[in-house]
Amino acid sequence: MVDRQRVISTGRMKVFLLCVAGFLSGMLVCSGIFLVGTKGAPELISQSNALLPVSHATPSVKPMSLYQIQEEITQSRRNAIVTAAQKAKPAVVSIGVTITRTYRPLDPFYDDFFDSFFRDFFYPRRYRQKIPRIGSGFIFDERGYIITNQHVITGAEEITLTLSDGREFKGRLVGEDRASDIAVIKIDGENLHCVELGDSDKLITGEWAIAIGNPFGNLIEESQPTVTVGVISATNRSFRPETSQEHIYRDMIQTDAAINPGNSGGPLVNAEGRVIGINTFIFTRSGGSLGIGFAIPINRTKRVVEELIRYGKVRPVWYGFQAQDVTPEFVQALDLQRARGIIVTYVERGSPAQRAGLAKGDVILEADGRRIADAEDAKLMFYSHLVGDSLTITVLRKGKRLKLGMVLEEYK
Repeated sequence: MVDRQRVISTGRMKVFLLCVAGFLSGMLVCSGIFLVGTKGAPELISQSNALLPVSHATPSVKPMSLYQIQEEITQSRRNAIVTAAQKAKPAVVSIGVTITRTYRPLDPFYDDFFDSFFRDFFYPRRYRQKIPRIGSGFIFDERGYIITNQHVITGAEEITLTLSDGREFKGRLVGEDRASDIAVIKIDGENLHCVELGDSDKLITGEWAIAIGNPFGNLIEESQPTVTVGVISATNRSFRPETSQEHIYRDMIQTDAAINPGNSGGPLVNAEGRVIGINTFIFTRSGGSLGIGFAIPINRTKRVVEELIRYGKVRPVWYGFQAQDVTPEFVQALDLQRARGIIVTYVERGSPAQRAGLAKGDVILEADGRRIADAEDAKLMFYSHLVGDSLTITVLRKGKRLKLGMVLEEYK
């Protein structure tokens, strides 16, 4: 009996010791796993390798805080368009123009003969009314020179300019050119923001285009200009001038950035914030933007502006020849293949045309590498040049093609 109890007690003791040993072993294993990820204990890590393989799993990514998410969104909002617009907007101005128009009431009994005799005795049948007009422009010189469209200020009796910071100035017209539809205004002010002029000869179809202007003028209190965005749809768009049209639009920039009424004269800017053109007109059926707008290239604008600032006008160009369309009669008489180009009918003695070697009877086929179909094409080509330009003309003379170089002079 005593021996049986001793055996039981001994067995219980062994079980207890095994449990204690298992517990201690478990603690050692857990300590080894913990020390594998602990820096500064290389000996323990090497010992733990005998128990467990080292894990190569990628550590978990720490979740972003709300502040970090907001910062990411803020950074994504400041794209190239925002940066370019913020760079150019301070130099954009709103132009308010006052003109006077004369009206006559619709009176079926009105008679000019009667009015000429009795106008001093009765209330005048004609009356004058001041009409406000708005447009946009941009400061390009720290001396206060501003570029805009000529049609914005035509007939202006008073010009008021509002800067993006709210300051107002009375503007003085420096010069205007109806043919190119460009005008320069000057204000006397300090701390003026100026735009940076780009290079319109390097435009890429499809690149960003930003139209900036103030279509509301003084109708609202906010003086900040508006921004519309599109792309360069096409370049070198020329329009055949109509008989009654004074403006000649050649090599225009086409864009789908909305150009709204009041935006005329404002800058068309690229993604770098540089001005590449002057927003001028749109094609529309409803009066609103259809995504077909046109801007005058800034490279041609620069040369016109230089003329306006220096001379107060664009000096008239002297060519010294006259020409007309090639009619079917000329085609038969000159043995031409088809009616294309213009035929020279007169060359002035001592003129640039004579010095270039142009002669009566020459058929002008090209100018500056561009084909001339008729007299309207020639008008578009020749009238867009300035004094001092060199012009290469391709003519047909007695069945032979000749190239002549003409240097344009000022007409006096």
